[in-house]
Amino acid sequence: MAEGTVCGTEGQEPSETISKVSYGAASELTMNGAIMEKASSLERHVYHPLIRPLRRLIADRQGVDLAYHIRDGRARRCTLGFPYRLEFSMVKREWYLLWYNPRYKRMMSTKLRQIASVQTVPLTEEAAGQYAASMTALLEAHKEIVEIEVVRMYNRELSRILYAFSCFEKKVEYDAETSGYRIRLTVLSDEREYLLSKIRFLGMRVRVVSGIHLQQRMYETATNALARYGE
Repeated sequence: MAEGTVCGTEGQEPSETISKVSYGAASELTMNGAIMEKASSLERHVYHPLIRPLRRLIADRQGVDLAYHIRDGRARRCTLGFPYRLEFSMVKREWYLLWYNPRYKRMMSTKLRQIASVQTVPLTEEAAGQYAASMTALLEAHKEIVEIEVVRMYNRELSRILYAFSCFEKKVEYDAETSGYRIRLTVLSDEREYLLSKIRFLGMRVRVVSGIHLQQRMYETATNALARYGE
């Protein structure tokens, strides 16, 4: 998602940072799904001074007057935004604010270090509910279902395979007739490349059986790799 721009447009972040895992209940940063972690590991998180005020705005369902910079350094300001969620990239070790721009009806993502100022804008409960519903709808529209088949000879490594996909919402199905496992992953469109990196890491253990975009990308990368060795 872009830095203060429409998702999938100028300033789009590399997708290896996109996969998300909710904080556990024991984390002091947990706020009913308001804060999520990307590409999780057990490393200590980098603190940012805007986390606390933004977390409070998200919890209180208040609006925000946001001044920020985009990638080329130009200043931008949104006098009414709806802060939806904080996200942390373990790859880039940076915090992002996922927010809704009511004026353009767009989902935005901005690095905290690029935010110059944050001011509270009071919202009615009705307006907050409408903005939250709009964000939920936008996120749902960016989701797709990908089905991964575990190659049967690697069934014993199911735990390892599931761990590789731990950042994604998933459902595991077992077919008694074939003794095979299938994993259904729910993936955002800008998480595809990160998912591909996990599939490549697992190698021959898994196969993409649905999700045409991922199948095409796997074919392209495999073909390119073989071409290098065939030269």
